[in-house]
Amino acid sequence: MTVSPDAPHDYPPGQHPSLPPPPTSTGIVGWLRGNLFSSLFSTALTIVTVWLLWLLISNLADWMLFDAVVSADSQAACRALDSGACWAVIAARLDQFVYGFYPEPERWRPNLVFVLLIIALAPILYDRTPARKQLLWFSAAYPFIAGWLIYGGIGLTVVPTGMYGGFLLTMIIGITGIAASLPLGIALALGRQSDMIAFRILCTVFIEFARGVPLITLLFVASTMLNYFLPPGTSFDLLVRVLIMVSLFAAAYLAEAVRGGLQAIPRGQYEAASALGLSWWATTRKVTLPQALKISIPGIVNVFVGLYKDSTLVVIIGMLDPLGIARAALADAKWNGLSTETYLFVALFFFVSCFAMSRYSMWLERRLARGEAQ
Repeated sequence: MTVSPDAPHDYPPGQHPSLPPPPTSTGIVGWLRGNLFSSLFSTALTIVTVWLLWLLISNLADWMLFDAVVSADSQAACRALDSGACWAVIAARLDQFVYGFYPEPERWRPNLVFVLLIIALAPILYDRTPARKQLLWFSAAYPFIAGWLIYGGIGLTVVPTGMYGGFLLTMIIGITGIAASLPLGIALALGRQSDMIAFRILCTVFIEFARGVPLITLLFVASTMLNYFLPPGTSFDLLVRVLIMVSLFAAAYLAEAVRGGLQAIPRGQYEAASALGLSWWATTRKVTLPQALKISIPGIVNVFVGLYKDSTLVVIIGMLDPLGIARAALADAKWNGLSTETYLFVALFFFVSCFAMSRYSMWLERRLARGEAQ
């Protein structure tokens, strides 16, 4: 006798075959039911939220895109054409927003530096980059190549640092500060846990001092007071002084983030390394530091994002970062009154940059959690 597959069967306890879940509980439909329409209150809240978002997004899109003016020679001309955003001020000052006052015939140099930056970062950020070992040598040499291309000398026209501005200046301060502060912060974290009392006290005092003083104070010291401590006639470039102060400031915060990761490592890891006869350096390099950096990724990225945004403080000491360029543009009578568009443009640049850093950190955390990174 043939038994229909839909007919009931008597299975021994615990041996009933697994059945597929209901179609309405999986996929997009299941996610929507579970997260947005799980109850009457949740459904009503979802509908109200979607309606409010539609009103906000549609009005914002009209102002930013559909009713916006891109080409005009003044604020008055923008308002005569339409009632949306006047992006003409950005179009008119775009070169200054990007390069500051870097000479136009030499702008191929920062463009090339940006392209080389992508090549230099690839083997550092992604461990499956083709020819990674060879490219890491280029990554190590990149800061010197970039400095030569941006500043000049040895066959290139020297461009004074006072002409740097806009997003170029932000990238220089942000990337240099991040690259210089990470190894220094790791060294300070290890020094604060060192058994050498003098070295531990020195690192602790530096970290607590740097974390207890606002960055703007250090920038004022770099711009004005530092020259008083130098020999008479010594010329110390302002941008170099700012880079040093920013790197030291970020290193102190990174040191605490890394130290937290070191303290989170179980004591058994140190004891196992000692039982294997590993030296302090081998234990740090192969056992404790990799684990500490993995644990500290959120804190490290948080410091990097904060440092990148704090680069705008240089406007206080007269350096024309994007905010400085924006203030100069708004001081022009032709564009007076367009602060919303100008500052929104700068804010979008920083949002995209910081969002990319945060997304990369989350991706790296997931990879390390799965044990994929080499």
